[in-house]
Amino acid sequence: MSVVFLDSAIVHYEVLGKGRPVFFLHGWVGSWKYWIPTMQVASTSYRAYALDLWGFGETAKNPQGYSLDIQADMLRAFMDKMGIGKIALVGHGLGGLVAFNFSKRWPESVDRIMTINCPMDFDTVHVRMRTSAPADLIDWLSNRTPGSAAALSDAIKTDPQAIAASMEGLQSNNLFGAARQTNLPCLFVYGQNDPAILPPSTEKLASLSHMMHHIVLDGSGHFPMMDESQKFNRLLIDFLALESGASPQELQLKEEWKRRVR
Repeated sequence: MSVVFLDSAIVHYEVLGKGRPVFFLHGWVGSWKYWIPTMQVASTSYRAYALDLWGFGETAKNPQGYSLDIQADMLRAFMDKMGIGKIALVGHGLGGLVAFNFSKRWPESVDRIMTINCPMDFDTVHVRMRTSAPADLIDWLSNRTPGSAAALSDAIKTDPQAIAASMEGLQSNNLFGAARQTNLPCLFVYGQNDPAILPPSTEKLASLSHMMHHIVLDGSGHFPMMDESQKFNRLLIDFLALESGASPQELQLKEEWKRRVR
């Protein structure tokens, strides 16, 4: 296990591979652990980092440090400590919100963003996601295979206050509006069968800039990286391989997701 001390508190992270840095940020259920297979794929061409955010996994718990701003501050401090410059961000749920917060404040440090089942506004989050205990969320959202149970085993370590604080931040901040004003390439990925996060409305999709693209994976729920790992990883690698500054609308779409794009 690799750790750094930020503000005298432990932050757990793992890293694989060499190349341009890609950061994987977990969601409300689990920790860095469910990114392992995706990191292994990415690490053949990139340096893949995954962190446990404040209040999750093996990272320290501090009720004063759970806002989206402070979670983004942690990412900034980690990059500065490790001497990392511009990064690609891959964020799932909460991780997507942290990625947007980070890119709003430090756009010069972000090359591109891919979010997975990230709510565009508070009303698209099921009330059960906002209020249930972490252990109950596992039963609701996972596909209940032995592999997913192991990948999500850290969920029981989550401080429920960390979930609540991020939901408050989502409700009070227009992160999506701020993201639309940037020129960063953004790819939004949703699992069609996710019971927790509704995909964006037609109105929201119509407002996406030319630097944004939206894809729905038909066979996925809340965890596309586990539900359809091969398809998800192909999409991720294609997105990361685009030239810097290129729109994700230029992706050469594969037959298996061609019918479900906007």
